Amino acid sequence: MREPTIAKNYAEALLELAQKSGDLAGWGEMIQKIADGIESDRRVRVFLESPRVSAQKKNEVFQKAYGTQLPRNFVRFLQALVKNRRQMLIPAIAHEYHDLVDRVEGRVHASVTVAREPDAADQKLVTEQLSRTLGKTVVPHFHVNPNILGGVVVRVGDTVLDGSVRRRLATLRTKMLGR
Repeated sequence: MREPTIAKNYAEALLELAQKSGDLAGWGEMIQKIADGIESDRRVRVFLESPRVSAQKKNEVFQKAYGTQLPRNFVRFLQALVKNRRQMLIPAIAHEYHDLVDRVEGRVHASVTVAREPDAADQKLVTEQLSRTLGKTVVPHFHVNPNILGGVVVRVGDTVLDGSVRRRLATLRTKMLGR
């Protein structure tokens, strides 16, 4: 089985545990903090990757570090990852988990490109319009690109909604030149 598929399977299991505990966001924060620690701290990464350190020793470290701070089932989930030699997939599992939570909560992320920095009112208006259009809660990620001249370009997954002035001018030019 490929790693992305394995990570998604573990993320689904983590989502089930989080749903049972009734704290999707909290469990997301926990897995993300551990993923960030693995990605940012070389010593943690080397420790978890090392075949010289037994799974039992790694699990003991997880128990000491998180046993009293995190929910028991969450720590057991981490220990199962170590036991199955999947601990290096934690960052991928965190990513997949967040995607699953977004899907469960009816939320999508949109890349929104505008010609100038939007103020809070513009951001709110774009967010509301996109949410109404897509029928889901939209989490916009704004980017500024003066080359679009005005308007907005929205990317949600593979879908692109191009309402830029640049595209409108190009369309008008094509019509005027008869091409």
